[in-house]
Amino acid sequence: MKFKTRDGTHLFYEDTGTGKPLVLIHGWPLSSAMWEYQLNELPERGIRCIAYDRRGFGKSDHPAVGFDYDTLASDLNDLLEHLDLHDVTLAGFSMGGGEVVRYLSTYGSDRVTRIALIAAVTPFMLKTSDNPDGVDKSVFDDIEAGLRVDRPNFLTDFTKTFFGFGWISSPISDAMLASNVELAMHASSRATLGCAKAFSQTDFRNDLKAISVPALIIHGDADKTVPFEASGQRTAKAIAGSKLVVYSGAPHGLHYTERARLNADLESWVAAGVSGVRSAAE
Repeated sequence: MKFKTRDGTHLFYEDTGTGKPLVLIHGWPLSSAMWEYQLNELPERGIRCIAYDRRGFGKSDHPAVGFDYDTLASDLNDLLEHLDLHDVTLAGFSMGGGEVVRYLSTYGSDRVTRIALIAAVTPFMLKTSDNPDGVDKSVFDDIEAGLRVDRPNFLTDFTKTFFGFGWISSPISDAMLASNVELAMHASSRATLGCAKAFSQTDFRNDLKAISVPALIIHGDADKTVPFEASGQRTAKAIAGSKLVVYSGAPHGLHYTERARLNADLESWVAAGVSGVRSAAE
């Protein structure tokens, strides 16, 4: 299915199951297809799951502009309004965590019960004079250069790091690796570059101050794509009353490598927003 955003861009989404809604926001450089193992299981556990493709990715339109977080948060708002969703749990993975917090700081929490930030890029990825724990700009310059010179090769190497490949470890099959690279290649090159700039340079520290709903932060301590110390750990400290769950030994792509545990944590977290049910994460 598709809906039209306020600037006329058509975004693809899946909507499956019944019950309290969980909106799943994908990471860079993939699409909503990354949530396959959540969309297969969570609706069977009484959760309505909605997953959409960010503009420029997957089956959504590939416009030339709109890859800043204000526009991306506006797209998320348009989806919630289109489906008239209430009592929502927003779950943002990696780059998608930015959409979650920018949405809340801009549009408020009238429609949102709670949030989950999974391996998210918040609070601020870029190392600056007032953000010394961030990632050096040269790392992001190398990403841009790799994408411009040989995007398939860069994405292949990136995906290996994403899932925690090592000299002797292969956490996913070769077929799964190839499938994820193919998903990434379905995005437009313009969107891939634009969103890399957005997630690396956007400062979410003020956005985090505006969050008043319960927040679950899930991060792997072996994440070499979005390092835990620079992101999940700091995000948990920045959101008052948030719950931090660290997956020992998990890479960035924990939505797949730790899918059973993640699904159980998301199920519990959504349930915690229903009639005072307490989450296992709490």
